[in-house]
Amino acid sequence: MEFSKQSGIYRLYNEQFLPISIDYAWRFFSNPANLQTITPPELDFKITSPEEEDVYLGQIITYSITLKKIFKMNWVTEITSVNNGLSFVDEQRFGPYKMWHHMHKFKEVEGGVLISDIIHFKLPFSLIAPLLYRFFIKKDLINIFRHRTIKLEVLTSEDHFQ
Repeated sequence: MEFSKQSGIYRLYNEQFLPISIDYAWRFFSNPANLQTITPPELDFKITSPEEEDVYLGQIITYSITLKKIFKMNWVTEITSVNNGLSFVDEQRFGPYKMWHHMHKFKEVEGGVLISDIIHFKLPFSLIAPLLYRFFIKKDLINIFRHRTIKLEVLTSEDHFQ
């Protein structure tokens, strides 16, 4: 996992190898309902929009999340790009970030698939944003992706994808 910052925009890059086919990976990740499966339970993440099995261009997905077990909020994303089987992008329309752009990429490699996440985000409250990032946001994102990595390893070992 790599973090960087340029011009007030933070960037997170993460990748994970899974010993599954690219088709299985695409079906799992392009189904919004599975996001709830791989999100840490302490976020109390719930999709509140009608359930749909596949992402599509222009799709609006609404969620509720709870931050630090105290702050419940709604999050609205739009799917702004879909390259079937290879990538899709979700962008926040309303939510906890000032900006959120998340590209999900899938690449077939020997023995499975490499899943890459490239997230660009900007924090609200520009005067205290560096402190929020340093003491909360970065740690929270690390925990979310660690949880996701472990959960996906368990799911693949249980043949959930097969």
